[in-house]
Amino acid sequence: MNHTITEITPLSDSDCFYLVDRHKTTFDYPIHRHEEYELNFVTNCEGARRIVGDSIEELSTYDLVLVGPEIEHGWEDHNHASGDMREITIQFAPDFLDGSFLSKTQMSSLRALFANAKTGIAFHLPAIMKIYDRLDDLTQAQPGFIRMLRLLEVLYHLSITSDYHLLSSTSFSNAHTPSDSRRILKVQETINRDYAKPIYLNDMAALAGMTPTAFSRFFKLRTGRTLSEYIIDVRIGHAARSLVDTAKTIAEICYECGFNNISNFNRIFKRKKGCSPKVFRESYTKTKLIV
Repeated sequence: MNHTITEITPLSDSDCFYLVDRHKTTFDYPIHRHEEYELNFVTNCEGARRIVGDSIEELSTYDLVLVGPEIEHGWEDHNHASGDMREITIQFAPDFLDGSFLSKTQMSSLRALFANAKTGIAFHLPAIMKIYDRLDDLTQAQPGFIRMLRLLEVLYHLSITSDYHLLSSTSFSNAHTPSDSRRILKVQETINRDYAKPIYLNDMAALAGMTPTAFSRFFKLRTGRTLSEYIIDVRIGHAARSLVDTAKTIAEICYECGFNNISNFNRIFKRKKGCSPKVFRESYTKTKLIV
């Protein structure tokens, strides 16, 4: 059922990264995925739509995202009027920076950046404006060591900004980030495993060895979401994955992902994803590439 193509990128084993700077008037490449990280910048793209995992967003003038390995992503014209767009795409392998090097103290912000990229990161306008000139300098630099330094500089500045939001849900992209709290981790593992079953606050509080009231406060503090919000996000992520990967009916997916009312499922899905489950599925299937 999944119509997403797996792209073989031009990046060779002997290169640190691949860069292309081009002008275009339309988005004509289907939703795809690949083994590499991708930093993608587009300007003059008002009204276009970006899909990363189960995130679908309409764009304004500028768009800058960092997408991790194996996440479905693509851009569509959607409501974009014709006109010249500039797109800069940089792809690099997961071992772009050696693991032992990346584990050093001075690399902590880059480690966090790459971890967040597992679900995709969209940078906001203030962050884009801060690195715009550096990104342009990167494209103008001679290929080789200097261009490599320019890329590291761009990534570093993106790693220290707070002007961004994450895109795909972790349950869709299968990129769960371990919590630094053993209690929270135990609860998250249980929810990620048993999301299709009824899950109760009292049971999760008991699992964490806390009273329900204390656990609710603790969970919200550590995750930024209430327990019910977290459960819904996990279920919606799995539902979105089933919409992409299977031919199951929306009703079947609804009940298999822990929802007991299809109208409630449709309402929550639209609130979370900005479109109905039917439209979400169509966003993937209509971009099928015939080969």
